[in-house]
Amino acid sequence: MIPLATTAAQILKVTLSGQSVQIALRQRSTGLYADFWLENNRLLSGILCQDRTWLARDEATGLPGDFTFTDTQGTQNPTYEELGSRYLLFYRVGWL
Repeated sequence: MIPLATTAAQILKVTLSGQSVQIALRQRSTGLYADFWLENNRLLSGILCQDRTWLARDEATGLPGDFTFTDTQGTQNPTYEELGSRYLLFYRVGWL
C-alpha cells in the first residue's frame, strides 16, 4: 500500500521494485487523475483513477508493476477527501 494524504493535489516519490517512481494525483471536477514517472521520465499522464481498476495495465508502460485504488467501504471511485483511509492505493509487483 502506498501512503496518501487527503489533499486535492499531491506528488509522491516512492521506491518500488528498486526503482524511483513518482506519482502525481490531482482531483478535478470529473474525477481523480494520476501521472506516473520512472527515474524522472514521465511514462503515463492523465490516468482516471477508478475503484479496483488497474492504472498502468501494460508492461509496455515501463513501470515495474501496476497500481489500483480500492474503496474499503463500497465501490465508489476515489476522491481526495478520503485518500489513505477509505480509498487506498495498492502496488502490484511485476506483470501477469
